[in-house]
Amino acid sequence: MQFQGVKGTRDFYPDAMRVRNWIIDVWQRVSLRNGFEEYDSPIFEYLDLFTVKSGEEIASQLFSLTDRGGRSLAIRPEITPALARMVNAKINSLPRPIKWFSVPRLCRAEKPQRGRLRELFQWNVDVIGSDSILADAECIFVAADFLREVGLTGDDVRVRIGSRPLTIAALATAGVPAGRTDATLAVLDKRPKLTEEAFREVASGAGLTGEQIAAVCRFQDAGSVDEIRELLGGREDTEEHLRSQEELTAALDAMGVGDYCELDMRIVRGLAYYTGVVYEVFDRDQSLRAVAGGGRYDNLLEVLGGPKLGATGFGMGDVVLGILLEEKGKLPAGGGRVEYYVIDGEEGDFATVMEVVGALRRAGRSADFSYKRQSIGKQLKAANRCGAAKAAIVRGRTVSVKDLATGEQVDRPLAELLGRPAG
Repeated sequence: MQFQGVKGTRDFYPDAMRVRNWIIDVWQRVSLRNGFEEYDSPIFEYLDLFTVKSGEEIASQLFSLTDRGGRSLAIRPEITPALARMVNAKINSLPRPIKWFSVPRLCRAEKPQRGRLRELFQWNVDVIGSDSILADAECIFVAADFLREVGLTGDDVRVRIGSRPLTIAALATAGVPAGRTDATLAVLDKRPKLTEEAFREVASGAGLTGEQIAAVCRFQDAGSVDEIRELLGGREDTEEHLRSQEELTAALDAMGVGDYCELDMRIVRGLAYYTGVVYEVFDRDQSLRAVAGGGRYDNLLEVLGGPKLGATGFGMGDVVLGILLEEKGKLPAGGGRVEYYVIDGEEGDFATVMEVVGALRRAGRSADFSYKRQSIGKQLKAANRCGAAKAAIVRGRTVSVKDLATGEQVDRPLAELLGRPAG
């Protein structure tokens, strides 16, 4: 019987594992230099943690189980509810703002397709305990900081920024009843993925009139805050959110990432718990799913039994990101597993090879060697296959260090390579 991996999951062979580790290393490095601390949570939680946040329908979108005690559990499809649970548990002892990040392994019971799998790694960056728009700006900056770090420019990707409160105000201005707001937001969230004809059909099916659809489309297609202000008719209840949008743009420009960002009121985000600025990161042509998405969620801690506390953040999955980096030629080159591949250049030198390998490893240098006694040529081929940077060919008490990329070769005393005094 031959077994295969479960559909929608991935086997990480060494080449793929190097890419995965590289992505996660950059996520961690960028988070730490921006002042965020790392946390993690269990891979499974009580099912209620997710249904309270997202509704009972979420149960069909995750992997759930009943333990031996009859308790309903779920493998985490996201980590934000666990973050809220953890913060609520120590809310009085944590200094604010709380700036945390995590790189959890997540599982979602959905149909696998390009850019969407049942298992993924996701970078989560959150600021809790601040109502300031600067917290939103910092999260967006961190996302853009990562994109720049991996070689993606504003010509490759765009952070498209919308506003949940302004969108709700636009619906009210268009005459959409308050009782239909949530359902209408769900329809608007689909618009970027549909043709205009298909969107109008879906919107009509949700109860919007032709006039309401036209008004909402004008709002979503607005190209500036001033245009939005005019379309909303000077409503006093929107001025604070309009100013926040202007402050956000100014902050992102000042921090040097304005070239990655643009206003886009078509960004709504499907999750109902968002309360303020929302955003999604797409490749410039929007040929792929969103690379990342996030926004402000000021009510989540309260919904999960804690205080009402300002919160904002984003998640970036590795699946779409990996596709985009590969398409743009930004993935790291293969190889690089070891720094030195140590070779016995003459018969009788193998004992010295073992001495060199042991000394290099004890000194914190990566080193490998051949288990078989072979010609120098075959060992050099093995060194290239494993992606070694250099070959160290031992001949007595001399070592020829060969750069395998340039072919340059330098003879050195063995003691010098090992960092020992001569004699």
